[in-house]
Amino acid sequence: MKNSEQLYKVLQERILILDGAMGTMLQRNNFQEEDYRGERFKDWEHPVQGNNDLLSLTQPKAIEEVHRKYLDAGADILETNTFSGTTIAMADYHMEDLVYELNYESAKIARKVCDEYTTKNPEKPRFVAGSIGPTNRTASLSPDVNDPGYRAITFEELRLAYKQQSEALLDGGSDILLVETIFDTLNAKAALFAIDEIQEERGIKIPIMVSGTITDASGRTLSGQTAEAFLISVSHLNLLSVGFNCALGANQLTPYLETLAHNSEFCISAYPNAGLPNAFGQYDESPEQMASQIKEYVEKGLINIIGGCCGTTPEHIKAIADLVEKYEPRKFNVTA
Repeated sequence: MKNSEQLYKVLQERILILDGAMGTMLQRNNFQEEDYRGERFKDWEHPVQGNNDLLSLTQPKAIEEVHRKYLDAGADILETNTFSGTTIAMADYHMEDLVYELNYESAKIARKVCDEYTTKNPEKPRFVAGSIGPTNRTASLSPDVNDPGYRAITFEELRLAYKQQSEALLDGGSDILLVETIFDTLNAKAALFAIDEIQEERGIKIPIMVSGTITDASGRTLSGQTAEAFLISVSHLNLLSVGFNCALGANQLTPYLETLAHNSEFCISAYPNAGLPNAFGQYDESPEQMASQIKEYVEKGLINIIGGCCGTTPEHIKAIADLVEKYEPRKFNVTA
């Protein structure tokens, strides 16, 4: 892939900045049902409010504006607006047939903005990470407490869904595929299997980022893995990076990042929430507070890629970018 070598080269030189939360920014628009529908879906038979991925088709300018704000704040890597872009997640809105288009168009929007900023400042190339969320089904756990052996999804169904999403993200111009917010590593393994198939079929090497989520103070993913077990179970592929995002604030994430950093040769990524949600589900941590906590990551040499998840804004990303530019990236041993 054309930007791969440049990506690996820049990672050796400095810590790269991933963008912040897309949902947090879109909430500011206060979009209603008709905004989500736009002209094209005004007669859709089912409610679509809340389907943020659809906004890439109905409100592309709003998505572009969020991307620009993060690039202006110092982001090197933009995530596509495709967190729920699988047939599995889109089934909630009866929009499975739109999956290829949603991912393709989302990647094109991010690609266009990144290329524009790279052209203006070639010393700071910008990259597109195709966002692949965990879906709303789990392959490891039963959703029925009375039937522990039941599964709502199969590995094969996940593989097919992830493959379709990944191909569209690549066709739209993604430099990286980011398998993120992993609460069930079996789901992630289906995504990685699908991506590996694409690598083989297309004869390309795709930079793959893998980011799990530690769900509580037990230090485990929802499907019960420790940070070390999670790392081992995704390390069969030559990944660009492995890391954690979501669920916890920067402070709570530190020991788990240390585990990854001390046991992996891949790049390490982190994009925590802006603290823990308050009683109203809002995130109160200021950009300055978040940056001061992330200082520990860089002082200990734990990370190569840093950004923000729930509750983070361009202001958070700017504070983090200003902080980390003074620090060396962690040494790693992966090549393009």
